[in-house]
Amino acid sequence: MNKLAFKGNWNEIKGKLKQKYGQLTDDDLRFAEGKEEELIGRIQKKLGKTKDEVQKEIMAI
Repeated sequence: MNKLAFKGNWNEIKGKLKQKYGQLTDDDLRFAEGKEEELIGRIQKKLGKTKDEVQKEIMAI
């Protein structure tokens, strides 16, 4: 998924991540353009997964 599609589908992706991982909050999943790495880092820290695992998880949705 490219960045444009990612941004366009973020609300859907965010909802599915929250369903799958109840410990993620809206603050954890707040998306700010240009801060994708920060977002991945917050999710990574909360879930205890690697950066690659988090990226694959997001792209699989």
